[in-house]
Amino acid sequence: MTSPSAVLPPTPAAPPTAPRSWTRLRAWLVPFAGVAVTVAAYLAFRDTATLPHDDDAAQFRFVDDIRDWVDANRNESPIFLFFVNYVRLLIGGLYDFLHVVLQGLGWMGLTGLAGVLGRLAGGWRIALVAVAGFASFGVLGVWEASVDTLALVLAAVLLSLLVGLPLGVWAGRSVRLRRLLTPVLDVMQIMPTFAYLAPMVLFFQIGPASATVATMIYSIPPAIRITALAIEQVSPAAVEASTALGATGWQTLRKVHIPMARATIALAINQTVMMALSMVVIAALIAAPGLGSNIISGLSRANVGIMVPAGIAIVAMAVVLDRMTMSAATRTPASPRGLSPWDRLGIASLMLFCVGIAARFLPGEFPEDWVLRFAGPVNEAVNWAKFSWYDVTEAIRNVTTEALLNPLQTLLTTAPWWLVSAVVLAVAWRTGGGRPAVTAVACLLTTALLGLWQHTMETLTTVLVGVVLTLAVGLVLGIVAARSPRFAAVQRPLLDAAQTLPAFIYLLPALALFGATRFTAIFASVIYAVPPVVRLVEDGIRNVSPVVVEAARSCGSTDRQVLWKVKLPMARRAILLAANQGIVMTLAMVVVGGLVGAGGLGYDVVSGFSQRTDFGMGFAAGVATVLIGIMLDRITQGADRRPSPRKKRIA
Repeated sequence: MTSPSAVLPPTPAAPPTAPRSWTRLRAWLVPFAGVAVTVAAYLAFRDTATLPHDDDAAQFRFVDDIRDWVDANRNESPIFLFFVNYVRLLIGGLYDFLHVVLQGLGWMGLTGLAGVLGRLAGGWRIALVAVAGFASFGVLGVWEASVDTLALVLAAVLLSLLVGLPLGVWAGRSVRLRRLLTPVLDVMQIMPTFAYLAPMVLFFQIGPASATVATMIYSIPPAIRITALAIEQVSPAAVEASTALGATGWQTLRKVHIPMARATIALAINQTVMMALSMVVIAALIAAPGLGSNIISGLSRANVGIMVPAGIAIVAMAVVLDRMTMSAATRTPASPRGLSPWDRLGIASLMLFCVGIAARFLPGEFPEDWVLRFAGPVNEAVNWAKFSWYDVTEAIRNVTTEALLNPLQTLLTTAPWWLVSAVVLAVAWRTGGGRPAVTAVACLLTTALLGLWQHTMETLTTVLVGVVLTLAVGLVLGIVAARSPRFAAVQRPLLDAAQTLPAFIYLLPALALFGATRFTAIFASVIYAVPPVVRLVEDGIRNVSPVVVEAARSCGSTDRQVLWKVKLPMARRAILLAANQGIVMTLAMVVVGGLVGAGGLGYDVVSGFSQRTDFGMGFAAGVATVLIGIMLDRITQGADRRPSPRKKRIA
């Protein structure tokens, strides 16, 4: 009798596995081969099919013809007669009304009103901040311009919230609408600020109306996104309980969704105000009144003394509005210090009455004797810094220009257009797959169809150098902050203040130190984009599971090994998101840098607004800037969604 084991079939042998060294080599073989082929193609076809720039391209003349037709038919076409012109008059009337009200309060009345609103929003500390901030407008000698800017911000924010909050509530309750709005909002948030100006000029002409519309459109995305997120995150149990008690959809929205999402909706209002304030300064390029015109005038003449008072006033306004709206967002529904809502209403009414009396009987203009004049000393200090630090600043600028900017720009502008497009397609395909790759290369090729290939390559050079420097600084500061709570505590208020400031403010120190050059825009873009990168990297490393870290330490790993082998790989998504945000913010700042000698698409946009003959080129440059932003965004977002190599090996 045979044993059972004798009748069992033999166990098949396991398939041979490739050595780990061969697996790693194969993973790097394709990229190395691609780099080798790219280098060979560049050397073989250099300076061919480069698509040089032409200021008189047919595409630009086509846009100029459209503008001429719009100007000729503005008072004859039904679209303009019965829609566009009425919208312009309505928005212009809203700005004029707010401007008259704010001017009528006078400096003491408006400062007192800011104090009352600060007291209601966050207590006496916020009230003192508001009073000091508004009083600084007069001390700096820019009271009239500050009132103009404040009226423009209020008009744009009111319109943004009027449209954005209902859309956000609807999107929070409708998955279909949210999916429809998401790509639109993605594109709007990628678009640099300059890109909003050209269409506004075409339809609404220059002035407060077009500036208000551009600011409103620019500041709507956070209002919609954050409000939708707030409504979506309301507890389903609370909604089900309300429905079970017989509440209608409207009652559930009014009694459950909105009260429970109140704090996050207030945050949406805060972000809308901050976005509007950053845009309203740039809108000075289309004749928006206010502080932006002082900064534009100073930039055009490289006169820092003219810009400093306006820049400080913008910072003060941003801090006041940010603190007031954030205090309102974080304040609990319960009344502070034991005061009932009726008591607070009575106190507010009394204070407003006092403000009205002050506005009626006290002088409306800020006293000239209280104004500080320091344009001359500021210019003297800037000249001293330029001459004293000339060797250092010149060395930094020259090293960056000669080692990074010039070689990369030469590479991109002398390479054939098809080779650059193939590289973008390959990189986007490897990081994100087929759909992001097609989108990225389509955006790049469209810039060639617009007649702006060479200037796009120049802008792309500046953006890539700025992104590399931003990520280098942001990664170092983020890692140090994640490992040192004391350093993070010192750094956090600086990052808070930096993220409150409008983009234009960063041009002041850059222009003072380096003059009007390409490196000035890069330096400004680095200090503008570093704060969000640092925050995201720090949060990503801090959120790594402590269990995994302890497991690595128990295996004998050093702190350096834990950082490089555990924390950074597990914080990969946060780091890639930081890279995405760094690219978008660097692109926005580099385009603004066209005002200080950055060249490329930014200069084309500025030239299109300042010279009527270049309007077509400026409009096309704005579109090309948007396309570059979408291309870079799709590449980095695809890398964020792509699984890490370790996860792929495990799978």
